[in-house]
Amino acid sequence: MRTAVFVGVLIVTTVHPAAAQEWAEYVSTQDGFKINFPGQPKITETTWTSQMEYSLPERVYSAERGRERYSLTVVDYGGLEQQGIARAKTCPPGNEQCRENAAAVIGPGYWKQDERGALAYATLKLLQRDAKVTSYTYDWQDLVEGYFLQLTNNADQSRTFAYLAMHEHKLYIVEGTVPKGSPQPGLFQQSLGWVDREGRGIRYQSLYSNTFHGMGAYPRPPIVGAPAQ
Repeated sequence: MRTAVFVGVLIVTTVHPAAAQEWAEYVSTQDGFKINFPGQPKITETTWTSQMEYSLPERVYSAERGRERYSLTVVDYGGLEQQGIARAKTCPPGNEQCRENAAAVIGPGYWKQDERGALAYATLKLLQRDAKVTSYTYDWQDLVEGYFLQLTNNADQSRTFAYLAMHEHKLYIVEGTVPKGSPQPGLFQQSLGWVDREGRGIRYQSLYSNTFHGMGAYPRPPIVGAPAQ
């Protein structure tokens, strides 16, 4: 069977119920990912408040299939550095964010610390839900490191399978939730992949870490099939 491909757009979209649609690969060149959704997802644009209370652009891609719910949240940390610089210029004397050595290690306004801790902060928000954590492990998708969690909702015993990763200054939160007794939605999380601005798939030859590679501490790992550098 030939697989359909949807390409992400900038606007919020309205679609028919996804329960009546087949699973297909969705590609967003804007947010640099590909993933399987049950039909074309709805896109909602909002803001994310980071751990250091910076406001960042957030897009939520979501779809439903009967009582099953699927979503991919993308938070863009790309503009965080400029916000940190602006905050550092106005912080009061004696504030830790005004430290003279802040730029090299933690960044003006703690922006580097905020981006490094984005995965931990997003994971904390999941752990604070009214749910029992049944699994919490280090993992990766297409060799981009992240965390994998399984949660059982205390109210209705539905199960959520989540994967969190950082790639190229963007935070990704993948969630698949199914009713009690239904098969786990692991294939949704496992279908996550990365694409460049032309929509071409990215597969690294070694493990990618946003803290070290995305933030420029080390060169990015080579990509499978790319010419030698």
